[in-house]
Amino acid sequence: MKIVILDGFSVTQKDLDWSALQALQAAGGIELKVFERTRPDEATARCQGAEAVLTNKVVISAEVMSALPNLRFIGVLATGYNVVDLEAARARGIVVTNIPAYSTDSVAQLVFAHLLNVTHSVAHYTAERARWPQSKDFMWMDTALMELAGKTFAIYGLGNIGTTVARIAQAFGMRVIAVTRKTSLPKGVEKVAWTEALQLADVLSLHCPLTAETREMINPETLQLMKPTAILINTGRGPLVNEAAVAAALNEGKLKAYCTDVLSTEPPAEDNPLLTAPNCYVTPHIAWATKEARSRLIEIATANLQAFAAGKPINVIC
Repeated sequence: MKIVILDGFSVTQKDLDWSALQALQAAGGIELKVFERTRPDEATARCQGAEAVLTNKVVISAEVMSALPNLRFIGVLATGYNVVDLEAARARGIVVTNIPAYSTDSVAQLVFAHLLNVTHSVAHYTAERARWPQSKDFMWMDTALMELAGKTFAIYGLGNIGTTVARIAQAFGMRVIAVTRKTSLPKGVEKVAWTEALQLADVLSLHCPLTAETREMINPETLQLMKPTAILINTGRGPLVNEAAVAAALNEGKLKAYCTDVLSTEPPAEDNPLLTAPNCYVTPHIAWATKEARSRLIEIATANLQAFAAGKPINVIC
């Protein structure tokens, strides 16, 4: 079996490798080709002859599939699978798998790293520490600080990450409400309608896939329903929010803060309005990228391939 990894560096970085798959190659029966990065116009040529393709962010479109007659398996090196045309894959009988739940704890950790930074101005006071010696008092502060206990934490989407975030928010003493299709919710989590969540949230965290329904779910209309003191957090997908509308809300003081690990285009264009908006905290898509999470990703990706080769595919999307 010829296996091609199109953007391997995003997973391995400089501290991990594909030794698990390379061991399979050494044992015989597979040919493995790893590319650190692949431009969209390089994907088809690099996948020629491949029966299995692994991709993180390189899009596998219907056009790409049509040029790869040997392709039988697409492994998405992430939980989200919007980089693959699933309809085209089904029509061609191509198995598509993903990597579920590998980064749950890491993503939840970044949600609260952002939230604690906003509520206690951690980065600000660290950067301004040279001003403390000039204080007339034993302490020094020039921002309003916020206690989380008793505040309302709203979550859109109660999958693995949303559920973990809910548990952590409860540990901070927060009231947790959720917008979800689930009928059975974790203890203490209240199910509410989307409009109610927007109106009640002191903190709103997005934990849903990008679909036609959720695209720009945060927009001028929904922002108007939120408290001007609310904090919005997005570790899902950039296009869940209308970035121009969020930037405008921040500039006009209609939103306290926007914390995001994802943008609509990555890397972002230099004129993305969020890069210059006040009280906007942007991390470069690193929530998933702890070494522990990436190690699990590689292990699961290897298991997905082995199961497919054995005729018993797992973690199948289609």
